[in-house]
Order: sequence, then C-alpha cells, then structure tokens
Amino acid sequence: MSIKTALPAAELGLYSLVLSGALAYAGRGLLEASQDGAHRKAFRESVRPGWEYIGRKMDVADFEWVMWFTSFRNIIVFALSGHVLFAKLCTMVAPQLRSWMYAVYGALAVLGTMGPWYLGLLLGHCVSLYVASLLGQPWLCLGLGLASLASFKLDPLISWQSGFVTGTFDLQEVLFHGGSGFTVLRCTSFALESCAHPDRRYSLADLLKYNFYLPFFFFGPIMTFDRFHAQMSQVEPVRREGELWRIRAQGGLSVVAIMAVDIFFHFFYILTIPSDLKFANRLPESALAGLAYSNLVYDWVKAAVLFGVVNTVARLDHLDPPQPPKCITALYVFAETHFDRGINDWLCKYVYDHIGGEHSEVIPELGATVATFAITTLWLGPCDTVYLWSFLNCFGLNFELWVQKLAEWGPLAQIEASLSEQMSRRVRALFGAMNFWAIIMYNLVSLNSLEFTELVARRLLLTGFPQTTLAVLFVTYCGVQLVKERERTLALEEEQKQDKEKPE
Repeated sequence: MSIKTALPAAELGLYSLVLSGALAYAGRGLLEASQDGAHRKAFRESVRPGWEYIGRKMDVADFEWVMWFTSFRNIIVFALSGHVLFAKLCTMVAPQLRSWMYAVYGALAVLGTMGPWYLGLLLGHCVSLYVASLLGQPWLCLGLGLASLASFKLDPLISWQSGFVTGTFDLQEVLFHGGSGFTVLRCTSFALESCAHPDRRYSLADLLKYNFYLPFFFFGPIMTFDRFHAQMSQVEPVRREGELWRIRAQGGLSVVAIMAVDIFFHFFYILTIPSDLKFANRLPESALAGLAYSNLVYDWVKAAVLFGVVNTVARLDHLDPPQPPKCITALYVFAETHFDRGINDWLCKYVYDHIGGEHSEVIPELGATVATFAITTLWLGPCDTVYLWSFLNCFGLNFELWVQKLAEWGPLAQIEASLSEQMSRRVRALFGAMNFWAIIMYNLVSLNSLEFTELVARRLLLTGFPQTTLAVLFVTYCGVQLVKERERTLALEEEQKQDKEKPE
C-alpha cells in the first residue's frame, strides 16, 4: 500500500521536537560519562592527550581512523595529489592514453610501496583469472575468484603470500590485505563480464588498466568492470554542467566531516566506553541507547569520508564511482543496510540478484542471502564474530520478506486496506522502528563486541522494560516517520520531474 498523503505540519513538528530532544538528552549523558571516565585506568590505552589547551583528551580507539590521519595522512595526500596532477597532464597531452597512464602510475605506486614480489603476486592472480575468463565458464571464474580470495583470508596460504611483501613498515598489513582483496574482486568481475559478453573480447591489458587504477586499488570502492571500462574508454570525456561545483562540494564535505569527527572524539568517547563494560553498565538507559546509535553513525561517517575522498579524485578523472553509503539514520530496512556500496553492487550483480531474481519468493531469497553472506563472511575473514554477524543480518533480510508475505495474506491485507493512509503509515513506522533497533543490535556485534551488545539488549529490553523500552521505541518511531515523509517528498519530486520531461 503506497502512502501519498503528507503528514500534517503539527505532527511533523512533534516528531522533530521529540527526536531532537531525545538526541540532545542522550548526548548530554554521553558527554558527562566521557568527562567522568577520561581519567579511568581502563581508558588509558585508548584516550590519549589531545587539545591540552582546553583540557580535552581524544578517543583514539579506532586504529583505522588514527592511521589515516596520522601515519598514513601524508602518504594519502602525496599519492593522490600525484595521481591528480599526472591525470591532468595526461588528459591535456594524450587523452586517448589516459587509461594506460593511470595504470602505469598505479603499478609504480604499488611497486614503490609494497615491492616487486608483491606486484608479481598480484599479477599472478590477474593472469590466472584472465586465463579462466578465456574458457567462458562463469561458474569456473567465480569459483577460482573465491578460491583466490580464500587464499588471502585463510592460513597457511595467507602467511605464505604475505611473505612476498619486502621490507617492514606500519601500514604493510593494511595495504597487503586491502590491495589483495580488492584485486581479487576486480579480477573476478572482469572474468564474469568477459563470460557474459564473449563478443567484446576483453584483453589482459584491459584487466590491468582496471585493477591498477590507484584511487580504488588499496581501499576501494569496487566498480564493476563493465562500468569502469565503458567510462574509461571515452576518448574525449565531457563534464556535465555543474559537475565541477559538485566535486568541490564533495571535497568540502569530506573535510568538514573529518573536522567534525575530530571534535566529536575530543568530547565523546563513544568507542572507548563500550570496552569498559562495568563503566558502560552504570550509564543511564538514554545514554546507553545513544552510545549504541552513535557507534553505527560513526561507522557510516568513516565509510563516507574514505569513499568521499577517493570518489572526489575519481570524479576528477571523469568517472562515476559508486555512491557513498546511505546514512544509517535513514535506514529502517535490512535491504538497504550496507556501508560499502561498491562491494554491495558487486555482490548484488554477481550473486544476490542472480540467485534471488525479483526477491519476491521465499526459497530463492533464502538461497540468495545465504550465498551472499557466505561470500561476505569470506571477504571479512571467517571468525566467530563474523559468523554471528552474517547469520543475524541474513536472518533479518529474510525476516523482512516473511513479514511482507504475511502482510499480503488475505485477512491481514484486508485489515490494512480498511485503515486510512495515515494509520497504515503509523503501523508500518512502528514495525520500522523495531526493525531499526534490530539493525543496530545486529551490527553492534561486529562494531564493538558481543558482550556490549548483550549489555545494551539487557538494559533496554529487560531491566528497562517497559518505560525505557517504550520510550526508545517511540523516539525511533518518530525518526522513521520523518524518514518516510522525506522519502514520500522525494518520490513526488521525481514523479513531477518525469512528468515535465515527457513530450507533450
């Protein structure tokens, strides 16, 4: 049942007021907890000196964020700046050779960073999947790709292959896993596209130009080969009107997000507090709920910043990279929950959509989700936490379809048809609110720990029942209503735009 009626202004105002007040109240509790815990012994390893002139320490529990903006910052700036300058020069002098120049620059950067043996190792994987693509068997290409991926995720092969990296430095392990994993996914995409389009005769050179494009090489995102090849093959690419302004805006937003996170980490220790369960257990329920929510928001911001920086460079090269992840605040369905849209696109195209079809039947959907999360488990690195995270999210995705099928069942469908559009929206928003917290709980398992997830669930659902449970559910319900109203507005705007573009 589609909802076309807008919410009354008074109701929208009430939802906004409730949501804003709840976030402010939870934020105040987290700020007080951060101040109280700044000098705890358990915080010493992850709360380090920061802005001493105002007496604020900084949460450094996320080694990835600290790595990017300390030891890796200069390398990122140097490598990407060199790529941008090199790309600009090539576009001016020989635009028809730009894909070759990008590949040469990327291969030289990998050679200088990781050594010739590592470069040779990756070339070996590229050649093996290229040879498999010549046989034209998709199952063989996908199987070999997964085997190659497993060799970088499971011992003893991972230990043997890591020995191909020469020298030792702080970022060696991160760059090894990033470059290797994304190389395998890119090569598998190339092989599967070659099987799907045997008439196009892609060459090994096409694969190397695709794989060694430096902005995407170590950290993604993944662009499927068909999209990358089509965009990079344009001899004289032309920018759309206003595109440079959008690129500058994206770059500016990335800088603002980095500054906001830096400020946030000096006042809210959202990553350190969950590691001290005794301290976290003393938090009021509102602050604990805000802490769980903040962890997911931060993980989204981190992904958005990383892909925002890389995508800005890619757009300067006339590419249209995968979109950044959808904000967790705007999510209330498992089907849209992903923090890396490039890998999500890869999985959907080659596994999830291929097996699940229209995603409207229970059995094919179950098979599609199991296969998708099995590959996701391999990508993340098999371990108990990843197994649990995959199982929970796989269950959530299927449970949504089961509930949808139940809602389409005759008696229930008749009941909803008898409801007004506003009431139908409210019922759906209530289910969306419960689903939103299921998404938070399931992902806290991988973002923090199973113990912290159990603490949040116990405090919010058991010891806090019914007051805290209903209060948190009502606040989330208000947020879902606002998101639904935003979606309705965007849908109407899109319909109006399409109507204007239709010939009279």
